[in-house]
Amino acid sequence: MKKGSFKWMKSLNRTIILNKIRTEGPISRATIAKQTKLTPPTVSNLVNELIASGLVIESEQGESVGGRKPTMLIIDQTHYHIIGLDIGTKMIRAVLVDLSGSIIEKLEAPIPLSISKDSLLKLIENTITKLIHLHQDKELIGIGIGMHGVVDIETGISVYAPGLNLHEIPLKDELEERFDLHVKVDNDVRAMAFGEYWFSNGKNHDNMAVLNIGRGVGAGIILNGKLFHGEHDLAGEIGHMTIDIHGKPCSCGSYGCWETLISGPAIGREAQQLLEQGQHTILKTMAAKDGGNIDGKLVYEAALAGDQLAVEILEKTGVYIGIGLTNLIHILNPTKIIIGGGVAQAKAFILPKIKETIASKALTKQARDTEIFCSKQGVFATANGAAALVLGEIFEGEFSLGSE
Repeated sequence: MKKGSFKWMKSLNRTIILNKIRTEGPISRATIAKQTKLTPPTVSNLVNELIASGLVIESEQGESVGGRKPTMLIIDQTHYHIIGLDIGTKMIRAVLVDLSGSIIEKLEAPIPLSISKDSLLKLIENTITKLIHLHQDKELIGIGIGMHGVVDIETGISVYAPGLNLHEIPLKDELEERFDLHVKVDNDVRAMAFGEYWFSNGKNHDNMAVLNIGRGVGAGIILNGKLFHGEHDLAGEIGHMTIDIHGKPCSCGSYGCWETLISGPAIGREAQQLLEQGQHTILKTMAAKDGGNIDGKLVYEAALAGDQLAVEILEKTGVYIGIGLTNLIHILNPTKIIIGGGVAQAKAFILPKIKETIASKALTKQARDTEIFCSKQGVFATANGAAALVLGEIFEGEFSLGSE
C-alpha cells in the first residue's frame, strides 16, 4: 500500500472510530472492533491516539462477558471548546460551547443601522475577544459563523449580506489571522439546520430540513447526514418558491413568493390591510401603543390575547406554510422538518394548520406522516449551529487538531 493510501485509510478508520464513540458511547474497544470489522490492534492504536489528542477519555468499567471487565470509552466533552457566531441583520449572537453543545457563555452585540465592512469585522472581533476573556481557562479549537445572505463556503467570504448592504467580507481570512484558530463560515439557516441535526432534534435522522421563518424565509437541508449546498450554494432559498403567480411583489423581483405569504413582515402587512378594511380587532389599539406599527410579533401577541382576527391571520399563515412544506416533502421526502425563526413562536396557532394542510395534500400516507415540529433551540440556535459546523469537520476528519 502506498504511503498516501495508508494515511488516507488510517484517517478514515480514525473517523469511523471517533464517530462510533460519539454516537454510541460509552462503548468498549472490543465492541468497536466487532461493529466496525476493524482489527483489535487497529482499534487500540487509534483509540490511544484519540485519547492523546484529548477528544476521547476512558470512563467506567463495562459489564463482563466472562473475562475482565472492559474499559468504556466516551467523548471528552469538556476538554475543548468552540465559539459560534450568528451574524444577522440587527444583532450578533455569540456562544461558547463544549463538545456536547452545552452553552457555557452567550453574548449579544447590536449591529448599528449603517455599518462598513471594517466596522463589522471589528465588532465581530470584539465580541469574540470578550468571550475569550470571560473564559481564559477554556481551550479553543475553532470558530463557526452563521452569516445571513450569500456565503462562499470554500473561501469563507460573505459574498452579499443584504440586510447590511455589504459585499465581499473576508470573514475566514481576517478572523483566522486575528485569532490563530480554524474558522468555518456558512449561511445562517444552514448553520441552524446543522445544529439541529448535530446536537438535538435531528439525532438519528440523516435526511431532514430546517425551515427558518422570520423577516425572510430560508431552509437548511441535511441529506445523508451532510449539509446540502447545491451546485452554487443556492440550495435552501425556498422562500422564493412561487406559490401564487398573481401574488404580491417580493424583494427578489418576482411575485407571489412563499416569503410574501408567511414571513413576519407578510403577517404584519396582512393585518394592516384587514385593519384598513374596517375589520374588528384590538390590533389598532395595540399598535397605537407601539408607535402605530403592526408586525408579526404584534399579531401573535393579539392572538394570545384572544383577538379572533389575529388568530385567523396566523391560522391562514399555517395553511400557506403547509402548502409549501407539502411541496418540499414531495421533492426531498425528508424524515423530519423542523420550523424555527420568529414566526415559529406562534406554533400554537400555526402548527395544527400546517399538519392539517399536509395531511390533506400530501400524496402518500408516509408523506402525510412526516414529522413536523417547531424548534426548541431559541434565539441562539444559529450560533449554536455555527459551532456545530466546526465539530462536524473535526468528527468527519476534515479538520484535525494541531496536537494530533
